[in-house]
Amino acid sequence: MTELTTDDVTAIVADRDIRFIRLWFTDILGQLKTFSINSSELTDAFAGGMGFDGSSITGFNPIEESDMIAMPDPTTFAILPWRPTEQGVARLFCDIVTPERTPYEGDPRYVLRRALERAAAMGFDHYYVGPELEYFYFRDASSTQVLDEGGYFDLTALDAGTDLRRETVLALEQLGIHTEYTHHEVGPSQHEIDMRYADALKMADDCMTYRITVKEYALKYGLHATFMPKPLFGKNGSGMHTHQSLFAGEHNAFFDSDDEFFLSDVGKAFIAGQLRHAREICSVFAQWVNSYKRLVPGYEAPVYVAWSRRNRSALVRVPLYHPGRERTTRMELRCPDPACNPYLTFAALLQAGLEGIEQGYELPEPMEKNLYHLSPDERKRLGIEQLPETLGEAIELTADSELVLRTLGEHVFNRYIEIKRQEWDDYRVQVTPWELERYLPVL
Repeated sequence: MTELTTDDVTAIVADRDIRFIRLWFTDILGQLKTFSINSSELTDAFAGGMGFDGSSITGFNPIEESDMIAMPDPTTFAILPWRPTEQGVARLFCDIVTPERTPYEGDPRYVLRRALERAAAMGFDHYYVGPELEYFYFRDASSTQVLDEGGYFDLTALDAGTDLRRETVLALEQLGIHTEYTHHEVGPSQHEIDMRYADALKMADDCMTYRITVKEYALKYGLHATFMPKPLFGKNGSGMHTHQSLFAGEHNAFFDSDDEFFLSDVGKAFIAGQLRHAREICSVFAQWVNSYKRLVPGYEAPVYVAWSRRNRSALVRVPLYHPGRERTTRMELRCPDPACNPYLTFAALLQAGLEGIEQGYELPEPMEKNLYHLSPDERKRLGIEQLPETLGEAIELTADSELVLRTLGEHVFNRYIEIKRQEWDDYRVQVTPWELERYLPVL
């Protein structure tokens, strides 16, 4: 598919009677930000960008250096299907630059671009990513009242989200996002729509689009969709299993027909890099206090740092190779959750993998037994580490990480650590209903 140019976008806007253009970007935590311009301003926006005050955006510059410019990326143009067709509304993702026209170091999209530049310098033209974002539908935003008690792949009256999912998929396709699978997930009222893999920058944009689309169509039905990692106690949480591969031109750099696992040295070193650095980048792909309620043994969320071919209790799974399908050789990282900032997450995963390739990390033997069934002593003997158990633990590992500092850049790194330490402190001092119920009657 040919990429749209500024001229293409201008012509479509005129032809389709588009009245407003929403300029999209994200803050440091991956929250979607937007402001709208009149379509008559589009030519000026492409030429020089649109200025805005960045001081109120989480993780952006303080008030004394607040001037920012949003430069729309014409390749990301799409018409919003949930807005009226007459005098319609379109969106463009933006790169954020300074008044001096240099990339703004606090822009998550720029963090990912930098990681992709490193991959290109090492000879890799494509970093393909295929994330599987799970989510829940609830009756409203202030409760966790489910719509059904359905389970994995259920296709019955239990699956109250079928029509809603169908409309959402059709909308995603109108937005230029190809979907492969859609189904009910394991938890009650839990769902998944899988997007076809794409280059990491497009996929990060698509993740942001996916999340807002799912929410908009839920709202249309009077419901609430949430990507909160663990909204229901005792039930599976929502993950974002992330399939990844590197290509040099049309060649899958992960594939080797002579290897017992059909994995090249590049593929093995890339996986080894993600395993070795998993603990220190955990606060990026699992960035909320609630993320660590999901990362516990027993609910399909992996916590043990190991890899496998079939075993879904390991952090990394390498799907079985099917003859003649070399392009599909890939790794699947199972620990990220769908409430992460996809730009920072993909950047951190890529940088960790590239570090493995550059430094020649050795991939340990695969763990094909169920890691949940091993005792702590057995895991220790096998050298299997565990992901951090809390955001507090995770953010301190990140704070000491030279790799994450290089990945995020000093500005984002310092602000991210500051914001996440504050979140952990805010949570840590809360007195919860669980504590009152457990202790108040007896202490």
